[in-house]
Amino acid sequence: MSKSLFNTEVLKSEISQIRQFDEQVSEFGDLIRLTLGQPDFPTPYHVKEAAKRAIDDDFSFYTQTAGYMLLREAAADFVKEKYNLSYDPKDEILATVGATEALAAVLLTLLNPGDKVIIPSPFFSLYESLVRYAKAEPIFIDTSDSGFIVDPDVLDATMHEHRDNLKAVIFNYPNNPTGTTWNKETVERISTIFEKYPETIAISDEIYSEIVYDQPFVSLGEHLREQTIVINGLSKSHAMTGWRLGLIFAPRYLTEQIVKTHQSLVTSASSITQFAGIEALTVGKDDALPMKEQYQIRRDVVIKALRSLDFEIAEPTGAFYIFAKIPEAFAQTSFDFCYALAKETKVAIIPGSAFGAAGEGYVRISYAASLENITEAMDRITHYVNSKR
Repeated sequence: MSKSLFNTEVLKSEISQIRQFDEQVSEFGDLIRLTLGQPDFPTPYHVKEAAKRAIDDDFSFYTQTAGYMLLREAAADFVKEKYNLSYDPKDEILATVGATEALAAVLLTLLNPGDKVIIPSPFFSLYESLVRYAKAEPIFIDTSDSGFIVDPDVLDATMHEHRDNLKAVIFNYPNNPTGTTWNKETVERISTIFEKYPETIAISDEIYSEIVYDQPFVSLGEHLREQTIVINGLSKSHAMTGWRLGLIFAPRYLTEQIVKTHQSLVTSASSITQFAGIEALTVGKDDALPMKEQYQIRRDVVIKALRSLDFEIAEPTGAFYIFAKIPEAFAQTSFDFCYALAKETKVAIIPGSAFGAAGEGYVRISYAASLENITEAMDRITHYVNSKR
């Protein structure tokens, strides 16, 4: 079959390196997997019951393209109470098939061939692939020298350099893969920078906003409302990765265009999932709190173990990841280190190279796993590292 049959950017792309690596090490048998960003908690019982009621009541038809109004109203109330965000449920909120479809709808709506999109690195690989599918160009900012938080001065300089074709900047805080979270001062400085570039849109992926440990989460949408598209959802906050419910919050001049792309991609989000979402955002608005308490305990176990082994760790203040620099004693790529670790210890973690060039030399450990498994994994990693010194 001729390669000319396909979108050239699709041909050049690969399946997520996270999932590729996870599959590769499966050959080593029964592993402790600290690989995927998926809560190990069950979806809250009352949310599941709401979905069952919707099924029994035959809510099995198409919804409004933007989602049930009850869901959008619940989402508006949720983000107002939690993050001081004000969006009109009538025409400034869209329900999507997960945050992934939200990102796809947003980027396909905004981008034309030749546009540029700034992506702080390391980054979730989906950002790059979606930008390239739209025939736009990703511009990467290395954040490894600024604690994996984008430096406003570097951002300003990069935006100025690419100002003629710059369409958007993608932010992700709390961050995957590093677990870092920005603060109010940084958000305010970034907002001020964007005022100089009124034709540039900030896309803020805030899917981990309910999992922040040491301070309240600050949304870019609060400080840069008219230039920001906030993306969120229930996958992480309510352990609903398989339910596929994302949310877009943006001023109406943006949503009135995004909804067209959203409709072309999926028509609407699942009716049953939307009813579960209404329950999650109202009765279950604080469902993330007990999960967050457990994540913090697990986080501290991982940090203590890795620091005793001379791993340098980006301070993880959100999400459920540790991004750690491999000790200098290991003259290996991050892939080789993780592959050998999985082979010898039956513990699987993700090479930092899966998150862009700035991630090379690091590993990502997901602590969305049981404390028992995490403790055992840290014991195995400790034995492995000490045996190689």
